[in-house]
Amino acid sequence: MWTPSPGRRVVSSAPATLLLRLLLLAGAADAAPPLVGVSPQDEAYFATQVIACRDGSGSFPRSRLNDGYCDCADGTDEPGTSACPEGKFYCRNIGDTPHLLFSSFVNDKICDCCDGSDEYESGVHCQNTCRNRNDIAEADNGGVKLSVTRLDATNEFTNKHTIDIENLVHNHINKDLIQKLRGLRMALVIELGLVVCIFVFCVARRRTRTRRRQHILKRK
Repeated sequence: MWTPSPGRRVVSSAPATLLLRLLLLAGAADAAPPLVGVSPQDEAYFATQVIACRDGSGSFPRSRLNDGYCDCADGTDEPGTSACPEGKFYCRNIGDTPHLLFSSFVNDKICDCCDGSDEYESGVHCQNTCRNRNDIAEADNGGVKLSVTRLDATNEFTNKHTIDIENLVHNHINKDLIQKLRGLRMALVIELGLVVCIFVFCVARRRTRTRRRQHILKRK
């Protein structure tokens, strides 16, 4: 049995153990909450005490979920931190459309999720800009109503101007027809005058020939 010599001080390991525990607790306090970045559909997958990496490369205890250290190559254990390059962060965006972010966008001081959940410990205050789906639906319905109203007004305007154009075309056709009739009448009058002139000329010439013939006969 070993006994310490009188001149050597025995250093207890209790303070070192306590310090290590405090560091672990501090690291755990700095780490993200366990289910941050996890979609509601995957919450059951992370409910067990030992969680398998989705790529089958290994497993990790639930206490190491979102602890800031990458245990799975595919980032299964770090959905809520930027520790794993292949990790994916789930934006819940309640009331709006949820979507996935690459882990590099988490806590990068830029608000990528409309609910601001990706910047939970970056010190940046993100306003919730998510739009409620009901509000969007009402806005869409309002837009449809407005579009229908505009369409009705456009149809009314089009019908009115179509009628005006038809009237203009009708009037133009009538004027053109009247002008053509007048021109035709003038042409008929001219042709009739020419016919009369030719007829008179022919009659006069015939009479002249008849008179000459009678005059010649009398002289014989």
